[in-house]
Amino acid sequence: MNNWDNNYVDGYQSAVQAENEMTLQRYVAAVMRRVYGQMTLGLLLTALTCFLMLASETLKGLFLANKIVLLLLFAAELGLVIYLSARINKMSATMSRVMFYLYSILNGITLTPIFYVYTSSSIAATFAITAAMFGAMTIFGYVTRQDLSKIGSFLVMALFGLIACLLVSMFWQNSMFELLISFAGVLIFVGLTAWDTQAIKRMCAEADSSMVGKVATMGALTLYLDFINLFIYLLRIFGNRN
Repeated sequence: MNNWDNNYVDGYQSAVQAENEMTLQRYVAAVMRRVYGQMTLGLLLTALTCFLMLASETLKGLFLANKIVLLLLFAAELGLVIYLSARINKMSATMSRVMFYLYSILNGITLTPIFYVYTSSSIAATFAITAAMFGAMTIFGYVTRQDLSKIGSFLVMALFGLIACLLVSMFWQNSMFELLISFAGVLIFVGLTAWDTQAIKRMCAEADSSMVGKVATMGALTLYLDFINLFIYLLRIFGNRN
């Protein structure tokens, strides 16, 4: 009796099924590399934008000195995310990437004020903590065989609750309440990182070649938002103020 008896190969019913599964895994891994690559480039663009803003008095005066301009930038960011999510199927893969990178640049502008609130050393330390936590959770979401969709609806509801609490905190200034919001935000985006990673992996497996670029962009945007929000909430907990 040899290893091919009963038409079973390493847990698969046939050699053909095993080969098809391995081909799918390689395909998904290739698409996920594009997702992480675009997300990383988006983060680098955000960091570079922050650096340029801090180095240029002209840019700071243009974008940060006027609260109305900042509000318009926040509105533009929100509009870009909504438009990209709603219209991505009707735009080219190249245009979707351009819009994602434009969002990353806008986010770099609006994040620049944190360098005036928190010390550079605490921002760097928090970024390292964020990268470690994000990395651990996205790897877990990628490799786990557990179906994380069960916690998806809970996380979405928790996210809406978090937004409601943030609105309340705008009118009720309470340090303990804000600290609790920050801890809740960390827990929510830690969970969302794993859940989103698994969902993106599933989308990659189902996407045909014509949709790969768009799936990669939406996946990059989703994980980028998870990373940035996790960083902000961790900074609110561990950041040392100037």
